[in-house]
Amino acid sequence: MRRILALLPLGLLLLAAAEIAVFAAVAHALGAGWAVLLVAASSIAGMALLRREGIRGWRAFRSAAEQRRPPGPQVSNSLVGLLGALLLAMPGFVSAVAGLLLILPPGRILARRGVERFTERRVPSAVAGDLFGPRRVRVHQSDPVDEPAPASSTGAAPLTASESATGAAKASGGGRPGPVVTGEVVEGEIIR
Repeated sequence: MRRILALLPLGLLLLAAAEIAVFAAVAHALGAGWAVLLVAASSIAGMALLRREGIRGWRAFRSAAEQRRPPGPQVSNSLVGLLGALLLAMPGFVSAVAGLLLILPPGRILARRGVERFTERRVPSAVAGDLFGPRRVRVHQSDPVDEPAPASSTGAAPLTASESATGAAKASGGGRPGPVVTGEVVEGEIIR
């Protein structure tokens, strides 16, 4: 994150240079008056969309909260829409095109999924489940494990699969590996 913040001034400088170059090209092709008119029209449209997207996002969030549904999809969709409207409101053609891509459905869906994936990687899985709802899981079953479980130092019997899952869940919070269990090993991956 610090690396991104360190590169932010350079990125803004490059964006300003690109905006000036594109504005000059459009002004040369269409005329200065039309170029200024297009920039003003996109800024006015962006301001109107900012208000609309903000109200729409707040209503969707409240509706999800009242129905006790996870608010994550509504929040991420609203954030993408607000970012698109903000980019459209900024004067310039490059930012206007980027804003339009975020507002139109194909780009909005891709950006929303990207925001959700980014959030899921940054927050614990329990929080991601609360935000975006239960995750679907694809499970792959492996070959059975033939090795017996080592007896513990207390001489207790080996754990069953359900006891092992509980022990592994408790141990994962502390960073220790769970107990070894005889039986089948199930591998899985989380998919949307």
